Amino acid sequence: MREDPVISIVDDDESIRVATKRLLRLHGFVVHTFVSAEAFLESPVINDTSCIVADVRMPGMNGIELQEHLMRQGHHMPVIFITAFPEERHRTRAMEAGAVSFLRKPFDAKTLIDCIDEALKRRGDGPVGE
Repeated sequence: MREDPVISIVDDDESIRVATKRLLRLHGFVVHTFVSAEAFLESPVINDTSCIVADVRMPGMNGIELQEHLMRQGHHMPVIFITAFPEERHRTRAMEAGAVSFLRKPFDAKTLIDCIDEALKRRGDGPVGE
């Protein structure tokens, strides 16, 4: 039996991290949260992460730079971007780099779960419960 998928949330907004973690745990995911891209990169969970939910705008390395850094390092995990500032140039850059989705905050819980299920299908982990 496979382990539950690990989702890493990378967002400098504590309220988003807490609420999203709570939502994803209710749907059976193992969830880790990080205040910054740098904190995620320094963590031991990179190799266990099935999908990243990342804010676009953060101090230091932003979410798109995180995605590009991971790809250069050979980590091709799916990324779902969330942002309160949906700029088309950021959306285009993220999607061209392989992002699963680009959601505007506040996002609908079902939409996020659907995006994660799609990301896990792409990765081969499948949705929880399959």
